[in-house]
Amino acid sequence: MQVAVVTFDGFNELDSFIASALINRCRKDGLEAFITTPTPVVRSMNGVEVTGQRPMEFVTEADVVLIGSGVKAREVVADDRLISRLRLDPSRQLIGAQCSGALVLARLGLLRGMPACTDMKSRPFVEACDVTVLDAPFHAEGNIATAGGCLASQYLATWVITRTLGEDAARDVIDYVAPVGENQETVERAMRAVHTGEVALR
Repeated sequence: MQVAVVTFDGFNELDSFIASALINRCRKDGLEAFITTPTPVVRSMNGVEVTGQRPMEFVTEADVVLIGSGVKAREVVADDRLISRLRLDPSRQLIGAQCSGALVLARLGLLRGMPACTDMKSRPFVEACDVTVLDAPFHAEGNIATAGGCLASQYLATWVITRTLGEDAARDVIDYVAPVGENQETVERAMRAVHTGEVALR
């Protein structure tokens, strides 16, 4: 199973790297994430240059697509040619968005009739798309999920791993990366966020 972590120019490192790093702990089980970019090289909001592992067209074949956030999200959604390259199918793909990535899902029409999570700075722009924004870190309905706040990227990754490999695999990954001495509470917080977010407002 392949995961496209869509990463635009001006991206937030925490959003793209945390999700991909956690998911890639599951390579041995057949789940692998790839930084997927619209151009060969993208630069983060802090000037970190990253070479994409897969081109944007990879999203059409990926089993999971996660849309990262960044300081140029509004430019992304205003770019018709760029948006047209994101051919997503929620009937066969798990699709998630981190923070301002919710703007991309709204632009693609994937948030119709469902609320979303995003960061505080992106909230008014997401609400301007007629999407209700929740005061919560994670929300999922069916095959679509959103997460709000940079460190909520761990919840998006937890959701992906749980949906593809099962809860035990997700618990193992979060337990491994948890701060020493805080393993159990970190695992339970992640699982609680995902479980609560999946049933919210249904």
